[in-house]
Amino acid sequence: MKKIFFPVCLALAAGLSLTDSVAQKGKPLYTFPVGVESYTYRASFPKDVIATLDTIKALGITDMEAGAPKGMTEAEFKKLCDERGITISSTGAGYEQIVKDPMAVVNKAKALGSSFVMVAWIPHQKANFNLENAKKAVADFNQVGKVLKENGLTFCYHDHGYEFHPYEDGTLFDYIVKNTNPEYVSFEMDILWTQHGGGDPVALLKKYGSRFKLLHLKDLRKGVKGDLTGGTPPENDVTLGDGQVNIPEIIRLAKKAGVKHYYIEDESNKEYEQMPKSIAYIKSLKQ
Repeated sequence: MKKIFFPVCLALAAGLSLTDSVAQKGKPLYTFPVGVESYTYRASFPKDVIATLDTIKALGITDMEAGAPKGMTEAEFKKLCDERGITISSTGAGYEQIVKDPMAVVNKAKALGSSFVMVAWIPHQKANFNLENAKKAVADFNQVGKVLKENGLTFCYHDHGYEFHPYEDGTLFDYIVKNTNPEYVSFEMDILWTQHGGGDPVALLKKYGSRFKLLHLKDLRKGVKGDLTGGTPPENDVTLGDGQVNIPEIIRLAKKAGVKHYYIEDESNKEYEQMPKSIAYIKSLKQ
């Protein structure tokens, strides 16, 4: 009895009944629709779009970051997703594509029903991302982000790890965040690539909070030491909870920052084996 007396007193002092305090421990941490980045099924979509969407639906996934598969219009793909209760809340665009013709990207995103457009790569010499690359990206992102906002969309840059090259008292990622206009430019954190590049997802969420609007849920194999290349073999992409990324704390902080879309992305070659386990893992997390 003595062992539980102190916590019970704290619970009662906080205005909670004993039942409330016990129930709180059992509340799910992950409270959002289960989402997926369509790149997870990059090997399946070209073979059979409908079968792949049926697989996604069967997993209970209702939120997706995706573009129309090759040979299909955005309207056709959206209709198939709508029929399965899947929302395409975000879509991707290439850097050169969005800089050259942002309105074409806007039109595609709207046809998909997306609210967000993300760019996941800044052109640069491999393993040599530098200040000039970052400066150009800042100027381009501010420009295209303004166009997207004027058309009711939110632009997000998805980090890939190479941005964590040291710069002044921080990194080039810090430079990009600090020099882009928060009105026009937001971010999608890929937690695997952040960790792989030497960044700290937890610290970044604490530092920049609401600048992050989207999250890629991925886990990096334990023992893997990353680098600044923005690349790693597919076997280093493991089931959520099996790797080195602090996923529970990241989700806690992302929720606090207001992130509402979380896309599981599995870049392994074992997505059919790992995805059900990853979904079960995030659903098992408790506050």
